[in-house]
Amino acid sequence: MMLPDRGHSSNLVSVPTGLLASVAFNAYPVPLHISCVREANATLFRMLKDSATADDAADLFQSYMAAMFDLDDQDREGRGPARFRASSYLRLLRGWGYESNSPEGAVLKGWVESRFGLFPTFHKAPITHFGGPAWITYIEEKMSSRFHSNAIQTQLDMLFEFCQWSLHRYHSVGQRHVTLYRGTNDYLEHQLLEKIDKRRVVVRLNSLVSFTTERDVAESFGDIILTIEVPVVKILFFNALLPHHPLRGEGEYLVIGGDYEALATYY
Repeated sequence: MMLPDRGHSSNLVSVPTGLLASVAFNAYPVPLHISCVREANATLFRMLKDSATADDAADLFQSYMAAMFDLDDQDREGRGPARFRASSYLRLLRGWGYESNSPEGAVLKGWVESRFGLFPTFHKAPITHFGGPAWITYIEEKMSSRFHSNAIQTQLDMLFEFCQWSLHRYHSVGQRHVTLYRGTNDYLEHQLLEKIDKRRVVVRLNSLVSFTTERDVAESFGDIILTIEVPVVKILFFNALLPHHPLRGEGEYLVIGGDYEALATYY
């Protein structure tokens, strides 16, 4: 059975999935919030309002998460073996940093699917239809009990909401977009939908994608450099968000996917 166009008919962010995944949304974004997360954690966001700096806010967030989900020092750093340990958002980021097509990557893509309605387009191989080998691998890995203890989906909800709060308050004040880069050698993972002209294209990005703020870094990952104006509201994580985390890629951003207009140039 072929996958529907881009995702589920419903999601938890109150914007239709088809619109959320569109080039039009990316050009004219509106705020995105996962249903009830800020309301359920009102105490945290009240405390964040009184923070004096971005670092203060980040320390407060990580202390709150440690208390809320009983994360120890290794959890907070994203270190230590995953076996026999409670799941943590930092451990998932660590796995993603090693390999986006890892089981941790499948859990993160599954979270995007459940919250934003977007199907992944790639996990170890292109995902083209339900029941195919790539889809089955993705389902098996995203449902692994190894990563689904300790309310991991809620942890990721809170990470997204804190990221959005921090961008609005400290890091991207007044900005609707940030310019990001991704290097690739082909359009296997990110489908080429349209060639607008010699340099501008429309691509369907995977449900969750790594970008960088540094073009030189992107060049080390492929001959084709995609330059995209990414809506701030589609950012899950970026390198400067937290003082302690395992995803240490230079200028790295994790971005919610969909259809994007990009400038495609060659290294």
